[in-house]
Amino acid sequence: MLLITGMAGFIGFHLTQKLLNEGFSICGIDNLNNYYSPKLKIDRLKELGFFSDVVSRNGFLTKSENYSNLYFINLSIEDKPSLIKVFNDFKFDYIIHLAAQAGVRYSIENPEVYINSNIIGFFNILECCKVYQPKHLIFASSSSIYGLNKKVPFSEIDRTDQPASLYAATKKSNELMAHTYSYLFGIPITGLRFFTVYGPWGRPDMAYFKFTKKILEEEEIELYNYGKMKRDFTYIDDIVEAINKLIHLLPDKNINNSVSVPFEVYNIGNNNPVELKKFVSILEDLLGKKAKIRLMPLQKGEVVETYADIKNLYKKIGYKPATKIEDGLKNFVTWYKKYYNI
Repeated sequence: MLLITGMAGFIGFHLTQKLLNEGFSICGIDNLNNYYSPKLKIDRLKELGFFSDVVSRNGFLTKSENYSNLYFINLSIEDKPSLIKVFNDFKFDYIIHLAAQAGVRYSIENPEVYINSNIIGFFNILECCKVYQPKHLIFASSSSIYGLNKKVPFSEIDRTDQPASLYAATKKSNELMAHTYSYLFGIPITGLRFFTVYGPWGRPDMAYFKFTKKILEEEEIELYNYGKMKRDFTYIDDIVEAINKLIHLLPDKNINNSVSVPFEVYNIGNNNPVELKKFVSILEDLLGKKAKIRLMPLQKGEVVETYADIKNLYKKIGYKPATKIEDGLKNFVTWYKKYYNI
């Protein structure tokens, strides 16, 4: 049995679909918070066969009507007693921890929710793993931890002690916490530093989603750092394929001062950053509309460029992103128009 936290989220939803096709039995948890529209999260769950209103009720276990091996519980990872009960009931072999409070700018406005979800919530996951000893814990880190690092592409051995946002600081904390529990309790743990994931069913707070909406509605879009920003956009299918390959591949035991620790961290990006001006141009072609652009200075908490060095993940699983930005955005735009009846 496999646990996916944040199953109603963007990556969690796609990963669930992928792993169901691989034959996994899955229990997903999500608290369906209102950081962005809960309706989108519930619609993702409906795609997975959860049609009952009970998915919105806290603590209820629901079985998918489409899959006999899929379950969902509306649950917050900050709720430690309920989380312990879920671990005790299911005895998970594998855990993929994706639940977190996302967003760089939002962490400046609402720092407390990041401490609650990303620090306390992850602590609760680790405590459950300490007791129930799964075969492998995979958790979501972020490219944001590279912070003010000027060297590109970002490598896993680069310094990550200069975060530019509280969100980044919580993700760095997650890596340190995970290493500690791996060392102390022998839990095999793999962290994944995601680089700007995009695609159908994506998050409305992400730039590609907001740009698409505003271009279609002929509203002005803001390009920060006067449009001179680059992001290593990574298509969702490439992400879930990599996670699927990693589930049964336990981390190598890193030797530090003769102490063996079953812990690894990997970049998971496209290895091909795209300037935002080009990104917008591709969207304009796909939408058949010109964007109204307002150039703005760099925002607090943001970095100018993200660029993933993916050599280590290639060595581990042969990871090589297969989706070009033009194709990935075309798939997103097609989904967007269908979902919003445009």
